[in-house]
Amino acid sequence: MSDISGGSIHPPSTTFEPSKNSGSSGFDAGRIAEVKAWLVSQFDAVGKDVPDFEYTPRSIAHLHNIATLSQAKTQSATIVANDFRQKASEYRSQAARIREILEHVGLVQESLPSNVVSSSQVLANVANLLNIRDTELTMADLSLRKTAVEEKRAKVQQESKELLDYTRKAIARLTYLKRTLGQLEDDIAPCEAQMEHWNTNLAIMDSKERQYLQQYSNYKALLNRVGYSPEISHGVLVEMAEHRKELEKKTKPILDTLRSYQDLPPDKALAALAIEDKKLQYAAAEKHLEDVLQSAFASSE
Repeated sequence: MSDISGGSIHPPSTTFEPSKNSGSSGFDAGRIAEVKAWLVSQFDAVGKDVPDFEYTPRSIAHLHNIATLSQAKTQSATIVANDFRQKASEYRSQAARIREILEHVGLVQESLPSNVVSSSQVLANVANLLNIRDTELTMADLSLRKTAVEEKRAKVQQESKELLDYTRKAIARLTYLKRTLGQLEDDIAPCEAQMEHWNTNLAIMDSKERQYLQQYSNYKALLNRVGYSPEISHGVLVEMAEHRKELEKKTKPILDTLRSYQDLPPDKALAALAIEDKKLQYAAAEKHLEDVLQSAFASSE
């Protein structure tokens, strides 16, 4: 462990040894032994001594967790390293076998032309690019990989086409929105003028409304003073006017007769004399009419 070997744990001046009642205080002798053994192995690996420090339940638990994790990782690393060593040994054996075969057929790398070596290097690079690690892959496997790549390519092309379609629609929508925004900006000035006109008319109408309300209040007070009641409506007034005209029509002859009697004197005797005078005037008029008629007949003969 580099962390511990580097001196991240600072030892105190004295060393604590677990007491007889360590079971009741939380110490585990087995854990302490595992921790000590692990520390010794780690510090011995770097050629240093284990520093003295105080064994507490917290430090023991922490170091035991570190030791357990370190041992698990070490075991995993050992397994992987052994696997790599075995693979390397197999690859070396296979390389030696292939080299021997090539030497028998006269295809040693030193005897090959430079263009063949470069072509082989290009082939190896292509194999690495295509993740072909096994030379025993058949054409069927390559065809399957090619089919998978073509499917992925078709899928990517379809997605690209959809994205391109969405992008075109978005651009068209953006153009439409910009044109609409321009039209709205052009309509701002006329709309503001119209709004100003409406505000002016609204102020005038508000003033008129207050005026009409005041007049309504005045008329209502006037009607209350003259004794107006809701029963007196326009229809009732029209009916009363028509009834008044009928009464005037009926009373007109009576009024005319009464007016003719107003010329008579108030005394009965004087009235009788006036009547006799009227009779004489009537008789004179009749006699005058007869004279006029007789003279007219006489002149005609």
